[in-house]
Amino acid sequence: MSGRILAIQTSPNSGEPMHMHEEVRATPGRGLEADRYSLGRGSWVKDIKAGDHELTLIEREQLDWFKRETGLELTHRMSRRNLLTEGIELNPLVGTRFHIGEIEVEGMRLCEPCKTLQERTGIKVLPEMVGRSGLNCRVLTDGVIRLNDPVG
Repeated sequence: MSGRILAIQTSPNSGEPMHMHEEVRATPGRGLEADRYSLGRGSWVKDIKAGDHELTLIEREQLDWFKRETGLELTHRMSRRNLLTEGIELNPLVGTRFHIGEIEVEGMRLCEPCKTLQERTGIKVLPEMVGRSGLNCRVLTDGVIRLNDPVG
């Protein structure tokens, strides 16, 4: 079980464009520095359990699968997930602790696609991406996540 980080992105406010980073600080109880959920500005901030949206990941392989199956491109930026991974299946990580570079995280639940994502992208992601849209994690230790960090 070993993958790596291909891309890192955050957005300061719900619905605003995502910003790419080479590295970002992760803090327990907050999430990623300068991200909407860390700042309390995410779309689902009032509806989520503590730690549920501190960090989100999606597999490059699932985005590639979606394009092969539908002919439509759903990019990492469009998915609005913080981290793009390669080489690791995320779904089995629900309920487990694992590392992203120097930080430890816990997989909380699958990050399922929603009607809002479909409306914002103009792409029919439902039902195709159900069970394929990534993982919500809780940050357990403070540290910096960098491009190419190992995941596992």
